[in-house]
Amino acid sequence: MAGKAEKTDSPSVKVVSTNRRARHEYEILETFECGLALQGHEVKSIREGRVNIADGFGAFRGNEAFVENMHITPYSHGDVRVIDPLRVRKLLLKRKEIDYLFGKVKERGLSVIPLKLYFKGARVKLEVGLGRGKKLYDKRHDIAERDARRDIERATRTRGKRPSGRE
Repeated sequence: MAGKAEKTDSPSVKVVSTNRRARHEYEILETFECGLALQGHEVKSIREGRVNIADGFGAFRGNEAFVENMHITPYSHGDVRVIDPLRVRKLLLKRKEIDYLFGKVKERGLSVIPLKLYFKGARVKLEVGLGRGKKLYDKRHDIAERDARRDIERATRTRGKRPSGRE
């Protein structure tokens, strides 16, 4: 049996935080999975769920991508050194992905928005989306569509049932 051993175990994914408001405020065109350059105690705080990505956004400096305004509460059992919870953290992307995102942001006026923070195995991953801001009428249209779908589902659930107490 001379062959490669197949890896059947895929790393487990545990979602820590999602940015639900991002899909309401932005039309997400593409998504990318990237790593984050973190310090040890930040990972422990993320494991405890003490993170907020709702106000975060992507930025570019030089040839690197960063996420700003992402709040990670300092670890309660950590050492004396207190790190700024809103510090700028580097996004770990491939060079082609950084160049692609930078080009899209510059030419079309799109934004890089953090969508989801999760553990993939032992690694912390951030899903970022390339999005265009929605106008107010787009948001209203989405809400109307969601309400219409909800009404249709409600009607189909109750269609086959007989009214109770009226026989």
